[in-house]
Amino acid sequence: MKIPTNRLALMATLFAMAFVFQCCEQKQKEETREVEEEVIVEPEKPEYFLLRPEVEKAYGYSHAVKIGNSIKISGAVSMDDEGNPTAIGDMEQQMKNCYADLEKILKHFGCTFDDVVKEDVFTTDMAQMLEKSAYRAEIYKNGFPTGSWLEVKGLALPEFMVEIELEVHKSE
Repeated sequence: MKIPTNRLALMATLFAMAFVFQCCEQKQKEETREVEEEVIVEPEKPEYFLLRPEVEKAYGYSHAVKIGNSIKISGAVSMDDEGNPTAIGDMEQQMKNCYADLEKILKHFGCTFDDVVKEDVFTTDMAQMLEKSAYRAEIYKNGFPTGSWLEVKGLALPEFMVEIELEVHKSE
């Protein structure tokens, strides 16, 4: 009699294990389906921003483009709304004008200079740029971004002495 009881117990144990295994497998399939549903992401569309639409359309560029949390800002120069150079011959004022335009763009996207991760500066006179660069400490109060400073032979117009472009990461 012991043999049939052992077989019965063994069969009951195997049946219970099969049931538990089947339940676990079913639950894992449901969790996998849930994860698969969460992974579906719609492609992000770029958001374009024109600071001076007529000037930018005439020259064929957007002043800024945002995709996801990244914003690329084209080089800002010291110009008025018609595209004419301003602060001719004054490096410090040209820098201030560039940063004023960049701040307008940052505000449009709900950002500040604290969100800037890269700043590239192009100048036709590195010696003057270095003399006036202390002004940047007023802009970047919580730390400077990465970036490069390059002396170039010329910018878009001969009156421009400095051009500043930014890359921004907008925290969500």
